Amino acid sequence: MNPQLPIVNVLDTVRLMLPEIFLFVWALVVITVDLITSRKNESVVGYTALFGIVVTGILLIVAGDGVAFGNMFINDSLSLFFNIIFLGAAFMAIGSSFGLMRQKIQNHRGEFYGLIMFSTVGMMFLAASHELVSLYIGLELTTIPLFVLAAFYKDDKLSIEAGIKYFVIGAFSSAMLLYGFSFLYGISGTTQLLQMSVNIASIHLTHQDIGFTILIANVCILAGIGFKLSLPPFHQWAPDVYEGAPTPVASFLSVGSKAAGLVAFAKIFLIGLWGFIGAEMKPNDWGILVGIMSAVGMIIGNVVAIRQTNIKRMLAYSSIAQAGYIMIGMLALNEHGISSVLFYTFVYLFANMGAFAAVTVFEDKTGSTEISNYKGLAQTSPFFAAVLSIFMLSLAGIPPLGGFMEKYKVFAAAVNQASIGRIDWMYWLVGIGLLTSVFSLYYYVNVIKQMYFAKEKSVYTMTFNTPVFAVLVICLLGVLVTGLYPEPILDFAQKVYFTFSFSVLP
Repeated sequence: MNPQLPIVNVLDTVRLMLPEIFLFVWALVVITVDLITSRKNESVVGYTALFGIVVTGILLIVAGDGVAFGNMFINDSLSLFFNIIFLGAAFMAIGSSFGLMRQKIQNHRGEFYGLIMFSTVGMMFLAASHELVSLYIGLELTTIPLFVLAAFYKDDKLSIEAGIKYFVIGAFSSAMLLYGFSFLYGISGTTQLLQMSVNIASIHLTHQDIGFTILIANVCILAGIGFKLSLPPFHQWAPDVYEGAPTPVASFLSVGSKAAGLVAFAKIFLIGLWGFIGAEMKPNDWGILVGIMSAVGMIIGNVVAIRQTNIKRMLAYSSIAQAGYIMIGMLALNEHGISSVLFYTFVYLFANMGAFAAVTVFEDKTGSTEISNYKGLAQTSPFFAAVLSIFMLSLAGIPPLGGFMEKYKVFAAAVNQASIGRIDWMYWLVGIGLLTSVFSLYYYVNVIKQMYFAKEKSVYTMTFNTPVFAVLVICLLGVLVTGLYPEPILDFAQKVYFTFSFSVLP
């Protein structure tokens, strides 16, 4: 007779997964509340969703660190960091959507918020996964609700087009990712990432003919994750989807989905494949591929954004460029590189979610997302113009805002890696990053120019409900504090790196 699983182990597993379990159940509660509340009490459903996000954040502390299901699910500082990002993105997306309830999502409020929460559960599950199958399940649970959310405006042709494009390209990327996983399993004989690293290292030391197979696996996996990160050539969906999807969904995509792709990239390449790439402490074939994707992303994202007249499309191309900057730090493969990526992601949460929240307010008031309609807003809505300007300047990397510190840390890590002779071509990436950052000033400052220097006075006055105002203030404080006093976040990012490297990296 098989021994029964000790009760203490079951309870410990439940404790570790308590945030994910609670958020999943609470999403069902939100949908139920929508069914039983009057349409006149439209804010009740939204506040119920926000309450669930806050409680989930508290439960992250209760859950603590630990291992469940035989190293398949690991709570550590890395998962905690990204869970904060995911919950922050969900909170801000839901908070900024309150103005849309009366006009566009009133009859489907529960489904709208519930799908965002279900996607967040997938992201959190992904952050703790250390096994290929659970990693894939987390990615799919993240993506499938987003397919529906992108097409949520069922009477809007652009929204339907956005949903279809996101679904088709997402299905292709998912298939490519799964195909790449099959190569890794075939080589290593395991789906456990830590054991995979050991097995691949052992094979690599005795058989030198696995390099081509690893390269094919890398290409397939980069195709799948490149879609999440909107890295070229897998970026084509982003402008159309960002434009057609509800603006809070576009903001959630730009931060949450990108962070999910980033943590998946780190787990696969810096854990599962470390036995193959870690011997020389520098990227090989996969690094060259990622370097090219990074450079092309910075160039295409910033150059094409200059020509955009729609602010959502402009921010879509901006996010493509931002993904290119992030990957520079990831390629550094050292303490400064990984911690700079974590810091970049944290600052990007506030700058990008804040910008999209402001765009949501303007769209809700005017029905427009054209940059030309922002003319003269500084005269009628000075607070709105000021906060949107700060978010734009942070995304451009202007001191003393957080956007400057994030780019500085990423570029410094890359220069450090190149200076010790490990990756000489990193100098080129940094040069491209600096040059394209100058290009980005044009389209970011153009929005500010329209608001402050247009001769005509705007006919619109921006007003805020409490949740939207709270989101704007939180994001404003985020970009200011991370620029003026970044040390606490940098220290936490380094702690995450050391915890991660102690268990994985040599």
